Order: sequence, then structure tokens, then C-alpha cells
Amino acid sequence: MERHGGREGVRLPLASVGDRIHGSVARTLGAAILAGRYKPGDVLPGEIEFSDVLGVSRTAYREAIRILSAKGLVESRPKTGTRVSARSRWNLLDPDILAWAFEGEPSEVFIRDLFELRMIVEPAAAALAAERRSAEDIARMGEALDEMARLGLACEAGRAADQAFHNAILEAARNGPLMALSSSIAAAVTWTTIYKHRRRGIPRDPMPDHRALYDTLVAGDPEAARTAMTDLIRLALADTEPSMKA
Repeated sequence: MERHGGREGVRLPLASVGDRIHGSVARTLGAAILAGRYKPGDVLPGEIEFSDVLGVSRTAYREAIRILSAKGLVESRPKTGTRVSARSRWNLLDPDILAWAFEGEPSEVFIRDLFELRMIVEPAAAALAAERRSAEDIARMGEALDEMARLGLACEAGRAADQAFHNAILEAARNGPLMALSSSIAAAVTWTTIYKHRRRGIPRDPMPDHRALYDTLVAGDPEAARTAMTDLIRLALADTEPSMKA
């Protein structure tokens, strides 16, 4: 253990999945910040010291800090070093930040916030998609549902199909600013799904909820699509709540 900025530092294990070194360092530090090992206002160790702790070059460490700065997690200033930013500056919708948050133990408040965001965005998107979807959109949604049914949500490929289904709905809404949220919404869907399965078995079969939503989109019924998406998200939260209390 070492002390930095009045707090105990920890020797952090580097992620090993084929990232470039600076991406691996950014992931390690980002996950530590999101887990609360380094809190807003904490000054990170100096470049030379932290490079030694992590076992990487100073160049890799500097590039990692640039990545974290671009995501709002840290800010670097001459003479004062690199400080963890206020939480209000964190880009919590960045897909990397969502992934890093779920590497640890995200708070119940954070998970509920993600579902609240989905409840605000996705029912309205479903209503627009019911009005504006094309035959190609419907085909993509159907293919994604078939993959979900075949593979299930307990495996990565099945969750990718779930992500593709939700992405297809957002794209069918034909709204540019809404599409800018698609990667964030997809990441939120994926990580909350992983979270609800990691401590317990599959709570129930979610396919009927997805099929019901799909049927409203095929029918081109905006209000029915809005209601079906609302029900799908509400039930997904109910499935997740036991994992939050585990």
C-alpha cells in the first residue's frame, strides 16, 4: 500500500484483453475511479511514480490520462498534477465508462438511474419507430429477436442480439440526436443484463416482452409500441432488483 494525496493507493492489476497498453491503463484507472478508490478531488500520483506502480512507460501513462480527461474523469493542470474531476463532469453515458462501472460493484442508485434514462428515451423512440420504420428495419428487428431466442441472454452473442434489437428501434425512429444516444443506450441494456444474471440464474424469459413490442412495431401502432416498451423496461428493472439486494 502507498499513500497519495492523503489517501491510500493500491497496486492496480492491468487489464489484459488485447488492448493497446494505454487503453489498458485507462481502463484500470477508470475502473478504480468509478469504484471509489480515487475520489473526486484526489490528486493522482505523479507520472514517474504511477508509471512504476503500473509497470508501464510514461508515454502510455500520459496517453491514458488524455483518454480519461476526454471522458471527464480527470483534469490535469501544470504544477498541481492530475486530479479526479467532480462527478458532475464525468461522461456517464460513455460506453467505456459504463463498462468500467460494471467491472466493480455499481451502486443501486446508478443502476436505477440507467433504467430511468431508458424509461425516458426508449418508449418515445418506440412510438416514433412504429410510425417511421421501414421493411428493412422490421427485418433487422426480427432477425435480432430470432438470434435472442436461439442463443439466450446468458451469453455474449445473445446479448449482442438484444443490443441489435434495441439499436434497430432507435435507428427506425429516424431522429439524428436520438441516434447519438444509441451506443449509450445499447451499453446500458447490455451491462444491466449482465448484472442481473451474474449472481443468479435467468429470472424469467424476456422473449415474450420483446415479441410483444415487435408486434406493435410491425403493426405500426405508436401508442401500443410506447406501452410495450414501457412494460419491457419496467419488467427488466423488476428482474434486476433482486441482484441489487443480493
